[in-house]
Amino acid sequence: MASVQLCGSAVGAVASVQALHVPTSAAVGVRPARRAVGGLVVRAATVVAPKYTTVKPLADRVLLKIKTAEQKTTGGILLPSAAQSKPQSGEVVAIGEGRIIGDSKVEVSIQVGAHVVYSRYAGTEVELNDTNHLILKEDDIIGILETDDAKDMKPLSDRVLIKVAVAEDKTAGGLLLTDSVKEKPSIGTVAAVGLGHLDEHGNRIPLPVSEGSSVLYSKYAGAEFKGADGTNYVVLRVSDLMAVLS
Repeated sequence: MASVQLCGSAVGAVASVQALHVPTSAAVGVRPARRAVGGLVVRAATVVAPKYTTVKPLADRVLLKIKTAEQKTTGGILLPSAAQSKPQSGEVVAIGEGRIIGDSKVEVSIQVGAHVVYSRYAGTEVELNDTNHLILKEDDIIGILETDDAKDMKPLSDRVLIKVAVAEDKTAGGLLLTDSVKEKPSIGTVAAVGLGHLDEHGNRIPLPVSEGSSVLYSKYAGAEFKGADGTNYVVLRVSDLMAVLS
């Protein structure tokens, strides 16, 4: 599960790099750049030749301008490339015309200019005009960032934003618990809900939970975020909810 901090004037990922991502290339006739790391050949972002000045996404795909990775810690220490957090947010610069489901045409629900958070290893990276971009499906976008605070995030599709309950910091006997041994919460309050998933006819099906509901969810599902005030949030699909508590 990824952990992302949303605060200050920028939105950035603060998850530790736990795996090497090898993005795939969807372009035909374009040779992706490569570099060697310890004998392993790693594909870099597909470089679009200078003669191409625009990239037009098709169907329900979206083109994002990737947010630059943080190169310093909050204390000002320069980070080596291997330690820099992989970006998980960006700005929408182009959208496809939508897709056909049944007899209905469903347009992309995200507007150009929106700032969004996406699934960490989704899409195909493209270098266009010396700037890193990402082409991905609309469904790989977790939510829209209306402010720099996670509490104001607008989840998409069948996702919900949950304010995580505070973990117990003491045992039943009164002993203080350190962060490393605290039980990971799996209960929280729904802070926002998406519009719902699409059925086979292209109609939106409202989610079975609403804002303010207390829910029990799968402990390691979704993507974690931290609000400006330090509050923990998680965005997950409604299928990862196990029960409504009352």
